Amino acid sequence: MPVPIQDLPHIAADMLDTPSLAKLALPADAGHPPRILILYGSLRPQSFSRKLALEAERILRQFGAETRVFDPHELPLLDSVPASHPKVQELRALSLWSEGQVWVSPERHGAVTGVFKNQIDWLPLEDGSVRPTQGRTLAVMQVSGGSQSFNVVNALRVLGRWMRMVTIPNQSSVAKAWQEFDDDGRMKPSPFYDRVVDVMEELFKFTLLVRGRSDYLVDRYSERKGAAAAHALAAAAEVLESAATARKPACCSSGTC
Repeated sequence: MPVPIQDLPHIAADMLDTPSLAKLALPADAGHPPRILILYGSLRPQSFSRKLALEAERILRQFGAETRVFDPHELPLLDSVPASHPKVQELRALSLWSEGQVWVSPERHGAVTGVFKNQIDWLPLEDGSVRPTQGRTLAVMQVSGGSQSFNVVNALRVLGRWMRMVTIPNQSSVAKAWQEFDDDGRMKPSPFYDRVVDVMEELFKFTLLVRGRSDYLVDRYSERKGAAAAHALAAAAEVLESAATARKPACCSSGTC
C-alpha cells in the first residue's frame, strides 16, 4: 500500500507525480522511423572511427532508422567563435532532431580524442528551455590501434550521463581496428562486427521504447519544485513592481515631476 503523504513531511505533495503505465502511453505521432545522429572522433582520411560510424549507420538503416552522420571537419574549437557559427548550428540542430545518438571515438592517450570532445562541448546542457541531449538514447563505441581497451567507452558513458542521456547497457570496443576493415572501408566478419550489430539492435529497441516518452521519463520532482519556486518569485516580483508603480504620483508617470 502507498505510504500516506503525511508520513513524508519533507515532500511538496503538489509537486509529486506518481508514475503509471497510462502516463507512458505513446503519442499519436510515434510511428515515424527512429531518428539517430552519429558522431565520430577523428579527422584522419582513413579514420577508423568514421568507418565504424558508417558501418553502424548501415545497420541502423537496415532496421529502418533515419540517420545523420555529422562531419566534424571545420567545427571550430569551443569558444573560439560565437555559437552562431554555421557548423555549430548544424551540430545543435542535428542533436535536437535526433531521438537517439551513436558516439564513436578512437582512444588516444587513454581517453577520447579532442575532436570528439569538442563536438560534445558545443552541445549545451540547456539552451533556454530546451535541452539538446536530455532524454535521448545513446550507444557508445570505440576503436583502438592496439589491444582491447574500455577507457573510451567508460568515459563516453560518463559524458552521456552528464548530458542526461539514456545510455544503453551494451557497448563496442574494436581492438586493432586497422585489421578489422577491408580496402573498401567495410568491416570484416568477426566477433567485433557481431557486437556492433548487437549494439545497434539494442539502441534501436531502446529508442523505440524511450522516444515519445522521454519528456515524461526525465521529468523530475526536484526540477518541478524549483520551477514552481522560481515562478512564485517572479509573480511576487511582478506584484511588487505593479504596487510600486501604482504608488507613484501621476506627475512621475508623465515626466513632469
